[in-house]
Amino acid sequence: MDKFRMIFQFFQSNQESFMTGICGIMALASAQMYSAFDFNCPCLPRYNLAYGLGILLVPPFILFLLGFVLNNNVSMLAEEWRRPQGQRGKDPAVLRYMFCSMAQRAMIAPAVWVSVTLLDGKCITCAFCTMVPVETLGNASHPHLSHGEMKRTLARIPCKEIYNGQELIANEVAIRYLRCISQALGWCFVLLMTMLAFLVRSLRPCFTQAAFLKSRYWSHYIDIERKLFDETCAEHARSFAKICIQQFFEGMSTDLMAASCHPHRKDPADLGEAAEKLLGITDRSTMNTALKNWHRCKPPLHLHPPALPSSNGWAGEGQPPTHPPALRRETAAYYSRV
Repeated sequence: MDKFRMIFQFFQSNQESFMTGICGIMALASAQMYSAFDFNCPCLPRYNLAYGLGILLVPPFILFLLGFVLNNNVSMLAEEWRRPQGQRGKDPAVLRYMFCSMAQRAMIAPAVWVSVTLLDGKCITCAFCTMVPVETLGNASHPHLSHGEMKRTLARIPCKEIYNGQELIANEVAIRYLRCISQALGWCFVLLMTMLAFLVRSLRPCFTQAAFLKSRYWSHYIDIERKLFDETCAEHARSFAKICIQQFFEGMSTDLMAASCHPHRKDPADLGEAAEKLLGITDRSTMNTALKNWHRCKPPLHLHPPALPSSNGWAGEGQPPTHPPALRRETAAYYSRV
């Protein structure tokens, strides 16, 4: 169990590198998915375009969404965007930085899918086979075919086994023509994405670094603050449950002694440590109020000397503030130094 905990902590501390690796694996998986995909063009004028463009665009959109779903910071971004203003303002630059960082990683797998699809050429051949310039590449003056029949014949170009329009245009000529266009688009797309990545990397130092460093710092702060809050809540819940269970068994001591069963009493030192971890929040209503206030009015990002819990507005509604022993010791030590 300790090994799994160490692995989980390692992933948490290296979350950015881990998410980049996940996006790289998704990119390789997208290429393997396309190679294993059985592409079957319907070879019908009404469905070729929808099928070809659907295979070209729908899977990249799904991969893009998966890139966001697998990123743990999506929920953090949504919470930061939707939370009330409270005592802490929301910086749009930080939200933009978080979204752009996630979008850059999520775009890797869709870009690989689109590149592989265009370079292969099957989707473009299926989607635009009815638009082949017959007057340039074939026999446009065929006397026995109407416009509709010509479209139906051209729609069968990707399906060699049922294509019967060799007298109109050779099947190999049309496929080579469409695949050439598709591969040209594929290489243009790869060049465009490479140039875009190069510009993002190279032009970033040309802009104000102070704003970029500020956005990155507070983005990391929000992530770390959320993790520490979850850890503190888990530790508080564990201590709360420990004391509640101990009090339950102490309340049952009379019945246990009547049955000649002598329960093992917990070490008071352990209970004292657990009580300190409760930080003065020892009932359900106060805990619910604290959780609600954390969402509604997070404390301002301004550190101050240790003060009474009521000074930050977190005291329970209609309940007297409580002062945990640890806080009293910190306050006394601070003022003794002053």
